Amino acid sequence: MARADKPYRVYRGGRVKGRVPLQRRVEPAPRRDGRRPGRAATPAPATTPPPRRRRGWGRRVALALGVLLLLFVAWAIASYVALGNAVSGANERLGPVALDGQSGLLLADPTTTLLLGTDAGPGAGRENAQRSDSIMLVRTDPGRGRTSFLSIPRDLRVDVPGRGSAKINAAFQLGGPDLAVRTVRGFTGLTVNHVVVVDFRDFEQLIDALGGVTIDVPEPIVSNRFDCPYSTRERCERWGGWRFAPGEQTMGGRRALVYSRIRENRLNPAENDLSRGERQQQVVRAIGDELTSFGTLVRMPLLADDLIAPLATDLSASELAQLGWVTKRAGRTLRCRLGGTPTSVGGESALAPVEENRAVVLMFLGVSAPQPPPPQYGLFGPGCIVR
Repeated sequence: MARADKPYRVYRGGRVKGRVPLQRRVEPAPRRDGRRPGRAATPAPATTPPPRRRRGWGRRVALALGVLLLLFVAWAIASYVALGNAVSGANERLGPVALDGQSGLLLADPTTTLLLGTDAGPGAGRENAQRSDSIMLVRTDPGRGRTSFLSIPRDLRVDVPGRGSAKINAAFQLGGPDLAVRTVRGFTGLTVNHVVVVDFRDFEQLIDALGGVTIDVPEPIVSNRFDCPYSTRERCERWGGWRFAPGEQTMGGRRALVYSRIRENRLNPAENDLSRGERQQQVVRAIGDELTSFGTLVRMPLLADDLIAPLATDLSASELAQLGWVTKRAGRTLRCRLGGTPTSVGGESALAPVEENRAVVLMFLGVSAPQPPPPQYGLFGPGCIVR
């Protein structure tokens, strides 16, 4: 067939140079009135309203924690103010005392405090007594995490400054806390940074305000007859003395005071005045545990006056709080006692100091390792034990 007779056109192959033809936009035909129709409006996509935010648990928890924090701060301030007011009265009751200066905070530096318990407690014959029935040094050492107790027998015969040789408990009767501090410092060679005087007439009040103290009694006790709990003489004559079963028990103020005063245990003739010193250490430690407990801290604005009423001290409210905290956190407890040999001076029984007391003082300071009382001194030997 001739090229002109073919029903189709022949195109040359290969790529065609130039722009690729695009599909042309077809315009709508004009309307009869001559106006061009507009484009159809594209419907806007439907929008959904944003979901309402719910108040999350995190915000509620944060709000509750904020309220609790404010209550805690307010309660802490009230506790400190109440304690400060009570302690200011205790500072006034002490009077002037020559003490060794304290360098640094009690939370970081070793501190030695002298505890004196006066025997003007209940019972006949002690109404006007001012001798220190209990004499104890307490040393806190935050760096070692240890609290050390050193009991000094009240019958130990020492040199009382300006008064000559006498029992060490007579120093308080002769010159109050100041002479007692100077006597203890002169005899032991230890610095005394602070002093606390406990009046046994109000000792029960302090423990009862705490709700009692927990004491672990090591062995059964039947005491001699003192501080009879009955009002009639006939009943007291039939009374067999105070009894304590072994084991851990909670004691109220009266019972804890009696426990700390027992000098004779009829079930164990080996006990003596030094054994009583160990019981006093137990009671002091138990009081410290209760004073720094959470329950006591919560009730501090209500309890401050009752807790401080039996005390006369140079310690401020801040220092008392520091001392309690350090004692609470101490991991080890060292219990020491001075001793001597029984003697009699002017018909009065006493203890003559022994050379081993110097070694006990070094143990108390942590300079040497603690050693138990040597057997050659019998019931009154000096020494230390770790508990």
